[in-house]
Amino acid sequence: MASRNVLQHQNKGEVLVPGVLKQKKNMVAEGRNRKALGDIGNLATGCGVEGKPLPQKSVAVNVKVANVANGAQKVPVGRKPAQKKVTVKPKPEEIIEISPDTREKLMEKKMLGKKQAAEDITKKKSTLTSTLTARSKAACGLSKKPKEQIVDIDAADVNNELAVLEYVEDIYNFYKLAESETRVHDYIDSQPEINEKMRAILIDWLIEVHHKFELNPETLYLTINIVDRYLTVETSSRRELQLLGISAMLIASKYEEIWAPEVNDFVCIADKTYSHDQVLAMEKQILGKLEWYLTVPTPYVFLVRFIKASLPDSEMENMVYFLAELGLMNYATIIYCPSMIAASAVYAARHTLNRTPFWNGTLKLHTGFSESQVIECSRQLVSYHSEAANHKLKVIYKKYSNSERGAVALLPPAKSLLTASSSSS
Repeated sequence: MASRNVLQHQNKGEVLVPGVLKQKKNMVAEGRNRKALGDIGNLATGCGVEGKPLPQKSVAVNVKVANVANGAQKVPVGRKPAQKKVTVKPKPEEIIEISPDTREKLMEKKMLGKKQAAEDITKKKSTLTSTLTARSKAACGLSKKPKEQIVDIDAADVNNELAVLEYVEDIYNFYKLAESETRVHDYIDSQPEINEKMRAILIDWLIEVHHKFELNPETLYLTINIVDRYLTVETSSRRELQLLGISAMLIASKYEEIWAPEVNDFVCIADKTYSHDQVLAMEKQILGKLEWYLTVPTPYVFLVRFIKASLPDSEMENMVYFLAELGLMNYATIIYCPSMIAASAVYAARHTLNRTPFWNGTLKLHTGFSESQVIECSRQLVSYHSEAANHKLKVIYKKYSNSERGAVALLPPAKSLLTASSSSS
């Protein structure tokens, strides 16, 4: 680029650049057919009203003289003077002091936020597989059912010291263990002169004697237990079978009753078939064979607890005892343990009286048996109920046909159990 003459104004220190004006005139003449490239250097261009170019004026560039003593300085046209860098000082950061309590609160909020986020993510993870699995379980009946509420059957006896609530569970756990040790096994084949029918006649008569003497229920169940345990270890003749029965009731009465019947009472009730000495001799023989072991869990022990777990009324209670005594009279139930007979009597009674549900969590907890375990023995008891009205031995049937015991024997047996039994066979 050609050098330009710089004229320094003597008074104001301004510099005039005439070469720029000449150069601009040439560019306007040569470039009328194209647009100007814009402002070049220090020239200002414009257009008039009719499109004619405005007259160009020279522009004076003010240049500050750095050093006047050294004379004029040449300043290149179009170069902007250097600008000073402005440094911005950062504002001092505010320091916030956090107390330990505030820090703990912030940490808790942070942890809660993370936990909530994790829960949200887990909820959103409901995949197609989990949905199909849930549907399959629902279709198969495997979906979760609400837990069945267990009733506290001892709540009403909190202030009853005789209920010994502190030990009742331990007592029945012991009974469960002890019943297997004293359980009566099948003995009828080892008795040459006694059969099932004779035993049923004896039990039927003993129930009638028990009713006439107005003895406690515990006495009846213990009497039958003594008879069966003796016949398990010792053979008996047909002639001595009734003697065995009255001697066993004498022992049970002494064990359970406050005012037990005397020996002469039993002699008279047997129509003086046996003498006073014979009764005492048989009593001694029985105690020797049983080794004086009389504290045994009979079905009655379990009936008391299981009836309580069934939350019964008087009708329910009478029906359970009716079915249980039918079971005692029939030898076929001897294969079941005492707790099984008691639980089955409760289950059969609930079916007979249509008390739903027939079996629940409370009964399962206190009996220790599921519904499937007691159903077979229950069917046997219901079948005895259906035959009781036409049976030759009617002492139990007449006893529970009385209005004092709710006349439960007159109620129709549980058809649902009998139908299920016939269909399965």
